[in-house]
Amino acid sequence: MRLFIYGTLKRGCFNHFYMHGQQFIDTARTAPLYRLHNLGGYPGMVLAEKGLSIEGEVWEIDEACRARLDVLEGVDEGEYVLEPVPLLPPFDDEVIQGYRYLRSVEDRPEVGTEWTERKL
Repeated sequence: MRLFIYGTLKRGCFNHFYMHGQQFIDTARTAPLYRLHNLGGYPGMVLAEKGLSIEGEVWEIDEACRARLDVLEGVDEGEYVLEPVPLLPPFDDEVIQGYRYLRSVEDRPEVGTEWTERKL
C-alpha cells in the first residue's frame, strides 16, 4: 500500500528507522485541507476549514510495516486514524493512505506546511 508521511517518519527525521526496507516513491503535498500542529516532539495533521497543503513523502509499505506504524501512531487508542489522504498531482488519481490526528489540538502550536526536526 502507498502511505503519505509528514512527520518524524520522513527521511532524516527521528523515527525514520520504522521505514527500513520500504520503498520511497517521491515527495508530495496534500490538497489544502489540513493544518499541522506540534504535539510535543511530533506533529499531528488535522482537518481544517481553512486548510493548507501539507508537505510530505509517499512510500510503498508492506503489511508488516503498516502494523508497526499502527502501533506507533496509537490507532487502537484513538490517537490517529489511517485513511485516504487527497494529494496534489501527480498523486491526485491514486488512493494513498495517511495518518490523521484525532485528538484536540487546542493550545498546540501550528508549524506551517512542513515538519522538520528543527521545529521540536
